[in-house]
Amino acid sequence: MAETWKDDVYRKRAELAGLLHEPMARLAGLCGVAWGDRQRLNDLLAAGCRSIPHVASLYVLDRNGLQISDNVGVDGVTTDRFGRDRSQRPYMSEPVPAWGFLLSDAYVSLSGRPSLTALHVVRDGETELGYFVADFDLRDLPAAGVMHQEPRQWRQIKGDPSIRGGVFQQMRVESPMDRNIVQALAILDDLITERGMFQVVIHFSSSRATGWFVDDPFRYRILDHEALADPDICLLYPPQPWPGDALMTRAQVKPVLDAMGELRLTDQNIYLRSASINIFNGMVSLTFSCDGSHYMSCEEFLDRQGDFWSAIGG
Repeated sequence: MAETWKDDVYRKRAELAGLLHEPMARLAGLCGVAWGDRQRLNDLLAAGCRSIPHVASLYVLDRNGLQISDNVGVDGVTTDRFGRDRSQRPYMSEPVPAWGFLLSDAYVSLSGRPSLTALHVVRDGETELGYFVADFDLRDLPAAGVMHQEPRQWRQIKGDPSIRGGVFQQMRVESPMDRNIVQALAILDDLITERGMFQVVIHFSSSRATGWFVDDPFRYRILDHEALADPDICLLYPPQPWPGDALMTRAQVKPVLDAMGELRLTDQNIYLRSASINIFNGMVSLTFSCDGSHYMSCEEFLDRQGDFWSAIGG
């Protein structure tokens, strides 16, 4: 089974837990000695703050989620949080494992920032006193060493049920691109294979394409139906070599575009509304009149015996 983004998140969380568990456990043990003394707890947190990597603030809660210390961070003490009831915060609703350390799921903080919280149970012998807590802003945490890679196997994402429910009450209305689809796809083929367009979103129903080029990748170009009917548009974009790290081959581009054109015109009820190609990850996406979207590798798209074509009745 192909890995998902959740697998990458799991590994990253395990890495963070390994980084935080030992210093959190040590300070939680010291909190038990100073329990009930606000100033002593503040002093303890201030002394240990730099031992918790990337922390935004530290504080202590009793068993009911009531804050019994101030917020302490590397920049000092914030006193207005003392006595705050945190029992309804997301991290307080998660069960703490038997070993006493919890790294919460990420959540959006009251200040509107994606955050997460680590907490460790504070004990006096066998008696559970409360929790030593560390808050983290996700901006401050080390990022994954390798960016998540999008899986390339076919997947379908369903959209608006109201659109799907009325699919057989609608029919495709011929667009200007439909009337000129062979020439429009030939122009896009030239822009992709010869002139550096590495990603394109083709809006068949509104007769336009939005494209990104390798020599100016942060800005898109909009090609309307007039541009897609005039091969002169290709003169505006200088020739570019085919990128060596593209997962799609130059030879695959025309068959992919031809298959998209086929899916646009074959059926009057279930037809292609928009599609995209990205040559670097070798992916295509397809959104149909029934509001269903499909994502897959170009190889899978071109395999007429694959799961996608079976699913759409091709």
